[in-house]
Amino acid sequence: MARYTGPSWKVSRRLGISLSGTGKELEKRPYAPGQHGPNQRKKLTEYGLQLQEKQKLRFMYGLNERQFHNTFVKAGKMKGVHGENFMILLESRLDNLVYRLGLARTRRQARQLVNHGHILVDGRRVDIPSYSVKPGQVISVREKSKNLAIIKEALEVNNFVPDFLTFDAEKLEGTYTRYPERSELPAEINESLIVEYYSR
Repeated sequence: MARYTGPSWKVSRRLGISLSGTGKELEKRPYAPGQHGPNQRKKLTEYGLQLQEKQKLRFMYGLNERQFHNTFVKAGKMKGVHGENFMILLESRLDNLVYRLGLARTRRQARQLVNHGHILVDGRRVDIPSYSVKPGQVISVREKSKNLAIIKEALEVNNFVPDFLTFDAEKLEGTYTRYPERSELPAEINESLIVEYYSR
């Protein structure tokens, strides 16, 4: 199954979560899309809740089902809490860290920057969005790409960089200093439901 490229606002409204991170999708119409959206009183089953939580996280990071499941399996082989490890692995993806540094306004835009070869890791060009960044590695913008309009626009609106990253706005360079703690990851996600979903 290919990665979803349809309207992200509809998905945001269906799942009740802002996938863009701006919250604009839910401002006007904070209910599910479609003819019966405002009047839906559907009580979800336990399985439905688990599936919804999995879909929230999957669409948030923009992964297809196979990538998402493979990352989940990889997290299970690590020491520590399975659900937390899973979220840390997702957060350590290169496209996500480019977004977190404020070099892109959305994760989709960050993925495009990486795909097009505008991003360097430790001075080397990496064009794989799923590349897993290790603590201590430096993420920077290629010299030729520093004047890109989308990067400048993103930096103008970004006013927050998480504590597990450091960012030099002059050099357009950031360092992934450490793995994030659970408190620094999306609070609206209940990862234990996702672990239950895959443990069926």
